[in-house]
Amino acid sequence: MFLDFFTALRAATIPVTLREYLTLLGALEADLADKKVEDFYYLARTCLVKDERNLDKFDRVFATVFNGLETLGPVVEKAAIPEEWLRRLAERYLTEEEKRQVEAMGWDKLFETLRQRLAEQKERHQGGSKWIGTAGTSPYGAYGYNPEGIRIGQDGNRNFRAVKVWDKREFRDLDDTVELGTRNIKVALRRLRRFARTGAAEVLDLDDTIRATAHKGYLDVRLVPERHNAVKVLLFLDVGGSMDWHVEKAEELFSAARSEFKHFDHFYFHNCPYEQLWKENRRRFEETIPTLDVIRTFPSDYRAVFVGDASMSPYEIAMPGGSVEHWNEEAGEVWLQRLFTQFPKSVWLNPVPEERWGYTRSIAMVRQLIGDRMFPLTLDGLDRAMRALMR
Repeated sequence: MFLDFFTALRAATIPVTLREYLTLLGALEADLADKKVEDFYYLARTCLVKDERNLDKFDRVFATVFNGLETLGPVVEKAAIPEEWLRRLAERYLTEEEKRQVEAMGWDKLFETLRQRLAEQKERHQGGSKWIGTAGTSPYGAYGYNPEGIRIGQDGNRNFRAVKVWDKREFRDLDDTVELGTRNIKVALRRLRRFARTGAAEVLDLDDTIRATAHKGYLDVRLVPERHNAVKVLLFLDVGGSMDWHVEKAEELFSAARSEFKHFDHFYFHNCPYEQLWKENRRRFEETIPTLDVIRTFPSDYRAVFVGDASMSPYEIAMPGGSVEHWNEEAGEVWLQRLFTQFPKSVWLNPVPEERWGYTRSIAMVRQLIGDRMFPLTLDGLDRAMRALMR
């Protein structure tokens, strides 16, 4: 079986050598996998995979060769229904046909109708199509469905279709100390390098020291300034909402960028940058930074990297007041254009798989605004993005 595994890996173009295969056999002989399939999987992956790009191929080969083997785990004797599930029994789920029958109202009518409902409604409603309530098809409320609505009183996203969110939400800062799960992200970022010697002369120049010593006949130590990456980077990070699914990837990128670039700064936004950005999510309502200040502070030689899924209501990009959390005087596309104009070397990294971009209108809008310099947040996408920034 192990020999079949080795040959299957080679057939899948994973560069596994005989030495690595023998290393795995030696580890098994020493019982490092403790006779557990899960532990054997991680042991084999550690011994046989040198490049993270091959992890997906490895997983497919492993699943094929060892199909039918199971990991023994604890037996669950009884299961309790979580209280939260019972509280959500009223939550409304519709079939796809029923969803198509619920029509969007449009921006102006949506807000005008909300004003009327707030003035007229006197009691709680559930399951209807008109009033502010729960588990219905009204555009206003929680735990229901509408293609364009204002979410009021719901503790999180369900369909990611809300035009505005009535509730104050808390996001957390990305952890810039997280250790990368893949070294290749750092390798891709290193394409964005342009070295220059800056600062005091404090690093030994060995070649010049040897040359000067040979010429003068005595030791003549020569020093030069240390070489630093002169490329300047601004990282703009979308947080909260649908980006919660991609926090791990964003944290890894954030951690790598901080370690790779000497001239580096970051800012947060939600869905689309508007007139205010922030540095700490826990204080994003008290300590904001005007976007115009960022534009005026950082010169245009900075490379700007935007990280976000660009998945939102098109109104958030195209309309004044379109932000889900506040009333913005100018449309999101105005602020995006200002940022892209100030930082002409900009790219947008999107964690949504590239083949799905065509299904979301807002992604197409952002791609058009940034001049089609949107790349997937994958190793290949990072590589292409860094090449675009160096042109």
